Amino acid sequence: MTENQSDVDHSYAVILAGGYGERFWPASTSRRPKQLLSLLGGRTMLEMAVDRLSGLIPPERVIVLTSQDLVGPTIALSPDLPTKNIIGEPCRRDTAAAVALGCAVVKARDPEAVFCVLTADHVMGDLELFRETLRSGMELARSESVLVTIGITPTEPSTGFGYVEAGEELEVSGPTRFRRATRFVEKPDLETAKAYVASGEFFWNSGMFIWSVTALTEAFVAYQPELAAMIESLVPVVDTAGFDHALAEAFDPLDKISIDYALMEKADNIVMAEGAFAWDDVGSWPAVASHLPTDGDGNVTIGQVVALDASHNIVLSQDRLTAIVGVVDLIVIHAGDATLICPKDRAQDVKKVVSMLRENPQWHGFT
Repeated sequence: MTENQSDVDHSYAVILAGGYGERFWPASTSRRPKQLLSLLGGRTMLEMAVDRLSGLIPPERVIVLTSQDLVGPTIALSPDLPTKNIIGEPCRRDTAAAVALGCAVVKARDPEAVFCVLTADHVMGDLELFRETLRSGMELARSESVLVTIGITPTEPSTGFGYVEAGEELEVSGPTRFRRATRFVEKPDLETAKAYVASGEFFWNSGMFIWSVTALTEAFVAYQPELAAMIESLVPVVDTAGFDHALAEAFDPLDKISIDYALMEKADNIVMAEGAFAWDDVGSWPAVASHLPTDGDGNVTIGQVVALDASHNIVLSQDRLTAIVGVVDLIVIHAGDATLICPKDRAQDVKKVVSMLRENPQWHGFT
């Protein structure tokens, strides 16, 4: 075995697949979340996330973290992955806890591992470039004690993404550029976003990361000792009969905190890999529609749809015919026993509707 082959043997991927995709209601529900849907036709978003790793990380080292009640459907969509690699979180504790759980599983199986953290609900283009970025990032994380985040080269001044400000460039051979990350910023207003893009120093925060087990564990010890303690408590029981019980006990008392707040905004060894591949986190119906073909009037239609004197609408109609007449810039979604109608510029408010439904016991079956 060559040195390069040995390195590959220590590479893992953790795919986060526990979200509920609330902005895609009613097509997406807690029992059928975004990552389990074929929003773009063909394969589900989870299946595409696993497929993207082909040729880079073998299936036995791809781990999917989901919610406990979605383990069964996730296993059904992941026939090439070992069943033990589909792990259900007992409760929702945000991405820092999920990353710590992934770290515990990987560390138990290979303390020398380097792993990437990806999500199951992104859309990617230029897949060879994406894989090369991951490969280069894992090589860097293997050789240096750094936490690598992937920043996406912005194509527009988006107000829907957070940003990473990049500093000095690292002297690293290969096609991927690496720069010191100087700060993370929240979603900006439009004028600020324009200034960010014009500067050439800001990149979209993709929520994808690469690190060694050692570097990540050290960061948790320094900044999130509670999560570091959870990792150490779980490592001895990974792949044993006592794992589920230990995980439930460890997860329940944790605070909800994102990995950005927990580590990335605190650590001083953050490196950003410039992601030049096409990327979208498809966080709304209009974002999905941008990846689908339109008719002559700019309508995106999925299912049985008839449009008369209607333009620039997004219509999904499952198991029935939907007709639209004389309307412009609407989202019309019929799925299951529920229908959503809203202006396209109110797409982000769909999440608020889901919150309203959850608060009313009469409608619990719809979320």
